[in-house]
Amino acid sequence: MSEPTPILIPLINPNEPGAYLIALHVSLGQHVRRGDKLCTLETTKSTVELTAESDGYVVGLSFKVGQGVQAGEILAYLADSADWIPPIQSVTTGEQINSRSTHLRISQPALTLAQQHKVDLSRFSNNIFITEKLVQEMIKRTEIREIELQPGQFDLNAIIIYGGGGHGKALIDLLSMLSTYPIAGIVDDGIHTGSSIMGTQVLGGSAILENLIAAGVHLAANAVGGIGNITSRINIFELLAQAKFSCPTLVHPTAFVESSATLGDGVQIMPHAYVGSDAHVGFGGIVNTGAIVSHDCKVGDYANLSPGAILAGEVIIGDATLVGMGVTVNLRVKIGSRARIGNGATVKEDVPDGGIVRAGTIWPE
Repeated sequence: MSEPTPILIPLINPNEPGAYLIALHVSLGQHVRRGDKLCTLETTKSTVELTAESDGYVVGLSFKVGQGVQAGEILAYLADSADWIPPIQSVTTGEQINSRSTHLRISQPALTLAQQHKVDLSRFSNNIFITEKLVQEMIKRTEIREIELQPGQFDLNAIIIYGGGGHGKALIDLLSMLSTYPIAGIVDDGIHTGSSIMGTQVLGGSAILENLIAAGVHLAANAVGGIGNITSRINIFELLAQAKFSCPTLVHPTAFVESSATLGDGVQIMPHAYVGSDAHVGFGGIVNTGAIVSHDCKVGDYANLSPGAILAGEVIIGDATLVGMGVTVNLRVKIGSRARIGNGATVKEDVPDGGIVRAGTIWPE
């Protein structure tokens, strides 16, 4: 009998380890052939069909339609027999670092980060699921290199960028064009201290925030977009506030904001975006590239409007809601807090708090 094959949830988007299981094409005990569709996964940016890598019976199916899943988790196994019983704990990633790691449960983003920083996974217990956050905390505890900071070292308007990913790069360009806030550096728990991103030095992780305040830096731009998990963006704002940083409003020079519109602190208006008459964008909101917020719209705190999203007049977007790329929201529609609107969707009626509108669909369906 051959060894059963675990069906792993793939990392669909590098910046979005989570996905939603929107369809199951198999059932427990069903026999499938290589290439058969197993399930459909959806993130805010894409939809992916997961197929069988080999022939076998589906056993140990552990998720239901509508559930959130994480990269590296095991959806099920393909076994030679429908009677095979899966282990309670097993490998949840396709790569083994050493013999001990065959008993570890670790997400793919956590594994990638551990490999980049040469983290010894044997320091983790077998009884926990290792997340990216746990690996980041381990890196912070073992980081040796430190950047020397001196009082008066930075300009009075100097700003840090918290997060060195894709949105962080966009903010580097935005701030460079504004010339209002000199960039002191990047803070990121997952990137080596002293490395450089687009010519901007990584100063360290969150542990360096207190030293930056002492060195005279009091401004920050949150570059954690929160796609897939808006809580991660909110947590960074809370971390920065606790450290006594202020987050200024940033508007790209190519964007246009009507004089009657109001923008909260920490708002980021990206290239070629438009914010219309008497519109309001709440604290920490993002109006991304080419997005349109028409007259009298109210966009809640932490809301993220992806590139190309279009809000007609008098639309209300709740706090911490994610609106995907190319979404169209009709006149006077209200979208509740912490809702997720998938790419290319058309929203014609109100969406409740926590509601999910699938990519490419028309709401209500």
